[in-house]
Amino acid sequence: MKLRVLGLSIAVCLLAACGGKSDPAPASGDAKATGDAAGGEAKSGGELNVYNWSDYIAENTVPDFEKKSGVKVTYDVFDSNEMVESKLLAGASGYDIVVPTLNFLGRQIQAGVFQPLDKTKIPNLANLDPEMMKRIALQDPENKYAVPYHWGTTGIGYNVDKITAAFGSTDVTTSWDLVFKPENLSKLKECGVTFLDTPSELIPIALNYLGEDPNSQDPAVIDKGAALLKTIRPYLTQVHSSQYIDSMAKGSTCLVVGWSGDIVQARDRAEEAKNGVKFGYSITKEGAPLWFDMLAIPKDAKNVDNAYRFINYLLEPQVAADNTNFVSYPNANLKATELVDKNISGDPTIYPSAEVRAKLFTFAIIPPDVDRQYTRTWTQLKTGR
Repeated sequence: MKLRVLGLSIAVCLLAACGGKSDPAPASGDAKATGDAAGGEAKSGGELNVYNWSDYIAENTVPDFEKKSGVKVTYDVFDSNEMVESKLLAGASGYDIVVPTLNFLGRQIQAGVFQPLDKTKIPNLANLDPEMMKRIALQDPENKYAVPYHWGTTGIGYNVDKITAAFGSTDVTTSWDLVFKPENLSKLKECGVTFLDTPSELIPIALNYLGEDPNSQDPAVIDKGAALLKTIRPYLTQVHSSQYIDSMAKGSTCLVVGWSGDIVQARDRAEEAKNGVKFGYSITKEGAPLWFDMLAIPKDAKNVDNAYRFINYLLEPQVAADNTNFVSYPNANLKATELVDKNISGDPTIYPSAEVRAKLFTFAIIPPDVDRQYTRTWTQLKTGR
């Protein structure tokens, strides 16, 4: 789910489109057609159209795949699940691989927009964590339609110095009280407050804070979450899902309800810039969302074999580790874990402890009537009406 500065994404896209590629050679049988993705030398050429979250892949991943496979990749980006879902449900998406979050994937499966996977074409599935696959199977039974790409949490990203100046310490960041009590959030309005532009996450977070079922489908319960969000609307500077990494890194945003890896990226960029901006990330004591972003092949995909080649390539341990090292989001690839930078795999904000994971909740599939209520609530929140 998560995100990822658009300027960098464009650079990645340009690399994907323009990176040097070997001349494509004809495929020679099914095994050869997927051989390069698993580390072989076979090349089949052709095209591949990918639709992924912005800032969500290492700079070398797409160019290296192109060189190994001879496949020309068109790599487009989005910054919300709603964007990719609208394309899928409209039909003729034009993409061969899309990356929805698990709860959206679940209802898209119900809508019949994906092809079931031919697992014989993805031998690197053997690298995936069985426990995580069981959890994913609750919404993708038998892991029939999708493969996990990255996972993470949604929590509070904060500017250490500005939070300390406002509250005397950063202790307040351990609770959603910082976000949902107007007397707290009002102290941060001048230094910049950003929420993700995704009602499917923010409304459940509000409900969980209120002690309600975060996945409640009761309209009256959802209204409670909406009412809470309205009380803090005056103190929001921005509702956006792809601009806050840069604004945090530059010090122009002091608090974000955002995705774990994005906050880590902002922290790292500020450190690289040596601008004195310091960040923290909190998975609050009340609990927070755990999500999975999934690789799936739309039913109308035109380049299915190349989609399998790319998915299998992404599941190579070194490729998966390189992506995690670049975007600061963990993956479900057991063989990749030992290859991940120890500063990342040992960071509890990226790889939470078992104690913290016990407090995390996942999102349920949202039925259409609940989705409509979410959309109305969010439109009112964004417009201030």
